[in-house]
Amino acid sequence: MALQFLLVVVLLLLSGASTTKTTAAAAQALPGCSDKCGDLTVPYPFGMEERCHMEGRSEYFINCTHTTDPPTAYLMRGNLVVTNISLEVGELRIVNYVSTDCYAEGSQTVYFPTWLNLPRQYPYTVSDSKNKFYAVGCDTYAIVRGFRGGEELITGCMSICSSLASIDKNLCTGIGCCQINIPSGLNNVSVEVNSYYNHTKVWDFNPCSYAFLEEEGQFNLSTSSFQQLNSTVRLPIVLNWAIGNEEDPCNEAQKREDYACKGNSSCYNRSIKGSVGYLCECLPGYEGNPYHPNGCTDVDECTNSTICDHSSTCENLVGNYTCKCPEGQTNYGNINIPCVNINGKSKNTALHISLGVCLSIVMVLVVSFWMYCGMKRRKFNQLKEKYFKENGGLLLQQKLKNFDGPQAAKIFTKEELKNATNNFADSGKIGEGGYGTVYKGTLPDKKEVAIKVSKSNAPITQSNQFVNEVIVLSQINHRNVVRLLGCCLETQTPLLVYEFVGNGTLYEHIHIKNGKGPLSFGLRMKIATETAGSLAYLHYSTSMQIVHRDVKATNILLDENFTAKVSDFGASKLVPEDHNQLSTLVQGTLGYLDPEYLQSNTLTEKSDVYSFGVVLVELITSQVAISHEKPEAERNLANCFITSVEENRLAQIIDHEIIKDGSYEIAEQVAYLAKRCLSLKGRDRPTMKEVAMELEAILQVMAKHSGGKPDASPIESDYLHATSPANDYIVDVRGDEGEAITSIDYDQSMQNQAQIMKPDDDGR
Repeated sequence: MALQFLLVVVLLLLSGASTTKTTAAAAQALPGCSDKCGDLTVPYPFGMEERCHMEGRSEYFINCTHTTDPPTAYLMRGNLVVTNISLEVGELRIVNYVSTDCYAEGSQTVYFPTWLNLPRQYPYTVSDSKNKFYAVGCDTYAIVRGFRGGEELITGCMSICSSLASIDKNLCTGIGCCQINIPSGLNNVSVEVNSYYNHTKVWDFNPCSYAFLEEEGQFNLSTSSFQQLNSTVRLPIVLNWAIGNEEDPCNEAQKREDYACKGNSSCYNRSIKGSVGYLCECLPGYEGNPYHPNGCTDVDECTNSTICDHSSTCENLVGNYTCKCPEGQTNYGNINIPCVNINGKSKNTALHISLGVCLSIVMVLVVSFWMYCGMKRRKFNQLKEKYFKENGGLLLQQKLKNFDGPQAAKIFTKEELKNATNNFADSGKIGEGGYGTVYKGTLPDKKEVAIKVSKSNAPITQSNQFVNEVIVLSQINHRNVVRLLGCCLETQTPLLVYEFVGNGTLYEHIHIKNGKGPLSFGLRMKIATETAGSLAYLHYSTSMQIVHRDVKATNILLDENFTAKVSDFGASKLVPEDHNQLSTLVQGTLGYLDPEYLQSNTLTEKSDVYSFGVVLVELITSQVAISHEKPEAERNLANCFITSVEENRLAQIIDHEIIKDGSYEIAEQVAYLAKRCLSLKGRDRPTMKEVAMELEAILQVMAKHSGGKPDASPIESDYLHATSPANDYIVDVRGDEGEAITSIDYDQSMQNQAQIMKPDDDGR
């Protein structure tokens, strides 16, 4: 009871001591300028005439046209309709069209992409916290691209369904509708939408695909959405705006004569990545428009009749107020407590009373704060324990007791990983993809690791399956697979800890990004062979078959010796021994995705073979898997490559810069192997064992005919002439002089190369 009484006293004192913050005064325009365009209020620094907006800043011009009823406001002199302007949070709401892609029995009838033309020199960016990107349709993939500073950022999603009845109502889960977050700080944004099969399979009930940016919470999916959306519909989008475009806005702006924050206001910077410029706000005790030449005006707190006790009188001060008691009485400050009559008492008595009241308040506040911190700590520990149990922590601990060797996964605490990454600082970010963000970290033993933080906000619902994946992946000791060291289960979604591989991705080396590359043809074949061997190991040499499901050039890492390391098992699936396929929601990357898997939702190891075939084509052509700069018919590298081979135009697509004299025939062998991997039907594709065997044989041919050429790199030459434990594969590949190259015992050599641990209890 005493504790409850103390809390009640604290609440009463705090409520009495707090000043009443009045609502900001109505937005103001400059004298002689209108602040209304129909239902829209237009406050300064915006204005509807040249003299009415901020001088020399055409980006704040609002073009109010009276040809409609009510009048319509456009941003600057463009076609973006403005529906709301907020001074308090620096936001501006506009409406924009929907991107549309429509077909009539397979023939395209409408293609309508949309743009948000927000040039970099203007202080407008699309709000990442208030908007989402949506794509609607049953045969749809959509892309949103924009610029943050000088960097172009691209993301997108896909939506598939076989009937309107299969759509999740009010949910964009990828079936009929998909939604994603967008990067922060984007301007000059464009939205493109396309289909995979020209809607031929769904045309009778869904002839169109749609894509759009919209304010979060405004779009509700239903079957009627497929009829209501079209290229004439305009949907609301929230933009961020600011003053100026400096990188360090407030510090720089306060030095100039055109500083926008006027009297009784202050400047603050946005905490949004990629944002520039600054905003103004009135100081405490003031209200109004901080950009107006007259500045903010004093709030008269005394208009609130309850701000002072009935025994005292409120007196307004500039930016503040005071409660005055009658002569001979005091209330010990400006708080709302009754006045005390001290006539006839000594000044010491009044002082003692004052000190007693102050000390009592301080003590109550200290005790309350201590209790509050204790409750927060207890709640935080309970939340960590809850996540640990939901993520299968107890089950994982129990299973790890049987794996006490050096390869066993370790369960890290959240604090350990925060210390390793300097609290996940942006400076330590080394990669970001569809499944999460990767940070470089250093453990207390100075070991460098890569820590993957999942983007998903949904808790793990299949914790048993997750635990099994951690156990299996942590036991993989293949030289060409990035090793899983452990995980952290004290967060909403688990954090995974991998070995650090520091020489970039195969994608960066092929396409000469971030100062990487180029790679010689010999090194490319070495990396392809190592990757194929690791995938064959995952498919056939583990206790439970592992299908990677996202094989691509960016998921193949290279170490300082250019050894390939397959990484990112965020989409991988474990296939039980009594199954040879799984029915699962389609996941993967456009350009690498198996079309049979995409159509049937049935996953087999042949899906990895298709994706690896795309990587092979990248290696011999030096082209990207999907290129949006090319005509639509040539955007997909796999389709373009198959057409070139079938029409005997292989020489036109192969990158001759990487093929040395006398190696074109070997490139042809790799090309025909890639073509078999890219067969539309999985049963027509080779297994990863067969692919690895053929690539090993090709390397033997290259080693025999390279002769230590002076243009071969030392690493490449050493590899081609080394005695590899994986050189003994059954294959029949003809060399330049027609001799057959044959060898034996693939499975044994794969086991030797992998250096697999064999615990006694599971028989692996």
